[in-house]
Amino acid sequence: MSDNEFQRDIDYSEFDFFKVEIAEDGVTTVTMNDPDKLNAVGPHNHWQLEDIWLKLARDERIKVIVLTGAGKAFSAGGDIKLMAERAQTEYGLKYALRVPINTLRIWDQILMTPQPIIAAVNGDAIGLGTSLFAFCDMSIVAEDAKLGDTHVRVGLVTGDGGSVMWPLLVGPQKAKEYLMRGKLLNGKKAEEIGLVNYAFPREQVLEEALKIAREIAGQPMWAVRWSKAAVNKCIRDQVNLTGELSIAYEAMTMLTQDYKAATTAFANKEKPVFKGY
Repeated sequence: MSDNEFQRDIDYSEFDFFKVEIAEDGVTTVTMNDPDKLNAVGPHNHWQLEDIWLKLARDERIKVIVLTGAGKAFSAGGDIKLMAERAQTEYGLKYALRVPINTLRIWDQILMTPQPIIAAVNGDAIGLGTSLFAFCDMSIVAEDAKLGDTHVRVGLVTGDGGSVMWPLLVGPQKAKEYLMRGKLLNGKKAEEIGLVNYAFPREQVLEEALKIAREIAGQPMWAVRWSKAAVNKCIRDQVNLTGELSIAYEAMTMLTQDYKAATTAFANKEKPVFKGY
């Protein structure tokens, strides 16, 4: 049996949020492709973040994945305007009930994808956008990109993976400082504190990520994949330890008055008034 007999016909056309480009050397660029909305994530495309990794994992043509964003942002995270609208309706409860399993599915699939995933963070990455690059195997970011998990600013627990990855990358105390304050930092500072691997001028980010991807693609495949799998075991353990709790807490905060106040004020560029419930 030849290697070609393991290859399935993989069709990515159902994923309109993503553009998948597979080079002959197996280096594959996966681009979040909604630049007009800063590659934000909502119910209309959240399922794609959950499902695309299964197809990428099964694609025998792919040796290394480079994840990036179209336009000036990597990903703005959750769509705040949609969040504010949901908070005022019965749909908000229905959405909150589905959040835990849907979000955990993203991180499980990324961690289980056998091919190395390198994030080329070409611009701002906020909230879920930050968690996306943090769960990748390496992160190359723009020096001037704004990065941070700002869940608390809109009345939410940092359930989208921030409570898992920030402590692993920068330590518990520094993680709590950034998460509890909803504090932003630039790519250069992120490199200094160990949140990312490298920071480069914005125009160099994708090419630098591709350089590393090509280097890894030239290494023995199974040695690379199983090295990744071995290290990811401790991350998966951390997801099991704190991921489920934090995303459940986030879902609970979606039902609070503070969440409604914060998202509405943020969407309207006003100062929120919190009631503590």
